[in-house]
Amino acid sequence: MRVNAYAAPAAGEPLARVTIDRREVGPNDVLIQIEYAGICHSDIHTVNGDWGPQPFPVVPGHEIVGLVTDVGSDVNRHHVGDRVGVGCMVNSCGECVNCRAGDEQYCVKGNIGTYAATDVDGTTTQGGYSTHVVVDADFVLRIPEGIDPVAAAPLLCAGITTYAPLRRWNAGPGRQVAVVGLGGLGHMAVKIAHALGAEVTVLSQSLKKQEDGLRLGADHYYATEDPATFEQLASRFDLILNTVSARIDLDAYLGLLGVDGTLVNVGAPPEPLSVNVFSLIGGRRSFAGSMIGGIALTQEMLDFCAEHGIAADVEVIAAEKVNEAYERVLASDVRYRFVIDTATLT
Repeated sequence: MRVNAYAAPAAGEPLARVTIDRREVGPNDVLIQIEYAGICHSDIHTVNGDWGPQPFPVVPGHEIVGLVTDVGSDVNRHHVGDRVGVGCMVNSCGECVNCRAGDEQYCVKGNIGTYAATDVDGTTTQGGYSTHVVVDADFVLRIPEGIDPVAAAPLLCAGITTYAPLRRWNAGPGRQVAVVGLGGLGHMAVKIAHALGAEVTVLSQSLKKQEDGLRLGADHYYATEDPATFEQLASRFDLILNTVSARIDLDAYLGLLGVDGTLVNVGAPPEPLSVNVFSLIGGRRSFAGSMIGGIALTQEMLDFCAEHGIAADVEVIAAEKVNEAYERVLASDVRYRFVIDTATLT
């Protein structure tokens, strides 16, 4: 099946309109007519080669919402006409200890990413900047009614990337949670942490987005460019979620944790980060990382967001505006997630 898409031909090159092949629908596959595809900072890192060599040409996009148009003979969870989503992975071994525990994202053999990965048949996976995709039914999510589908797309990455650590480290009533950065990930973290019942503080470079932060559910908002912030908030937090994809002074942020507090990194900067061990042992603090969530947890997140009226703040664009959108993401000129209307690819 030949479909229209936007692909990066080589590292650092502008994305261009192409046609790509999608596999035939197998017994456990779902064919999805894509309606919307979110733009994630990971897409930009990948096509720019920030995370190493890639199997170009690459069609990015792992925040996918669309309608089921065909299902395989063994599929009974999804039906033609259902609105569904696909996130950052499209398969895993299904047999290792992590897959059996519902943590397919940590598959010992490596989960199969939605794009730029080697699929089970040896081909390269291609993502959601396209009109259609064929995905194993076990990795297709149900989009609950009540969520605007265009605003649901970023939940498949930004939503689960922040929901997973907030749930894992018990964000909720009586807990002090800080969110570093108010971008695509950060704005979702604020909304979800607030809905979980935590007291939420945004730590942003400046106060430029303070009004937005408070509107999204933050109780407090501080500028990290002000050195007094780190003095005023010392030992304040139970959990800090770092959502930025750039180098930060981890030791300074670790100093904001109380005893047994945890700083969780979900942003993925291209360069290494360093930690002074005394920042950890001086307060029995922890520094951790988290990457999306398993399929069951992702469905839980979608249902939670539907129940609490949570969705991403989005700006919808036509596919031909994708390169301009990339530039604006790098300039932090979006509030807070670009979403491609894939009808513009037909």
